[in-house]
Amino acid sequence: MGKIAGLIWTIIAAIIVVIAGIAFYMATILPNVGSAPDIKIESTPGRIVRGKYLANNVTGCMACHSRRDWTLYAAPVKLGTTGEGGERFDKETDFPGILYAKNITPYGIGNWSDGELLRAITEGVTKDRKAIYPLMPYKAYAKMCREDVYSIIVYLRTLPSVKNDVPQRSLDFPLIFLVNTVPSKATLLAAPDSSKISYGSYLVSIANCLECHSKMGTATIVAGSAFGGGWPFQFPNGTITYAANISPDNETGIGRWSKEFFISTFRQYADSDQNPQAIAANGFNTTMPWKTYAGLTDEDLSAIYIYLRTVNPIKNKVKKFLRK
Repeated sequence: MGKIAGLIWTIIAAIIVVIAGIAFYMATILPNVGSAPDIKIESTPGRIVRGKYLANNVTGCMACHSRRDWTLYAAPVKLGTTGEGGERFDKETDFPGILYAKNITPYGIGNWSDGELLRAITEGVTKDRKAIYPLMPYKAYAKMCREDVYSIIVYLRTLPSVKNDVPQRSLDFPLIFLVNTVPSKATLLAAPDSSKISYGSYLVSIANCLECHSKMGTATIVAGSAFGGGWPFQFPNGTITYAANISPDNETGIGRWSKEFFISTFRQYADSDQNPQAIAANGFNTTMPWKTYAGLTDEDLSAIYIYLRTVNPIKNKVKKFLRK
């Protein structure tokens, strides 16, 4: 009996050693994407214009890294807060811990090199080699055109410097370790394909439409749910909004939408900050940054529409709002 007990304790000790070793590896060795590249990006007027358009209207940088007014429908960005960070994500909004969007004005990133910014945006590793929580969709940005990432970096350098010290995050166990396994090397494109379908696919990818408008399993999209909607977004007031079905299903998606109607759906929110729709304390809101995407050009919205017409139609009737 003593030998059996001894064997059991030996096995338990071995398991503890293995677990401790894995935890040590995750905590101290990972993330391991290598050093930031030694680059200096030339600032040109063309890059500033392109970077401003991408950061404000496509990739969602400013929608996350500014203050949004959640008392208004679709929570447009508050004037004067562009890039200052501070938006909080916590258990009230169904996040595993407490996260804050970082300050990406020169006050927050002024001492970062261009290579460190490139690594953060596309590989998910900060200046001090910490893994970024993948709420920031760096996996999508990892497939961007290099010139587009360069343009965003150049544009960020032009933002007014806003003094706003953002608190550190506090992740739940075991995410405090698991987050370190997510970053990986990026494979940037030389240039996006200029054909309507391919360019539409590119825009949808870097705007991260797929992850919001699908159902998510454990860090992956549930098979057969791509663009079919239904993913819940929880609000502190006890309401839930569900992502819309944007697949080309005729009955439950956008299959019957014309290109003109698709574009006009975005355009109606172009002046949402000048003509706001107030939300009652117990009212329904949406995380969809309509004001952000309302700034897309007709050409880009057209390309997105054309691409979405090619994806697999998913029959999934989404109930837009729910009160818990």
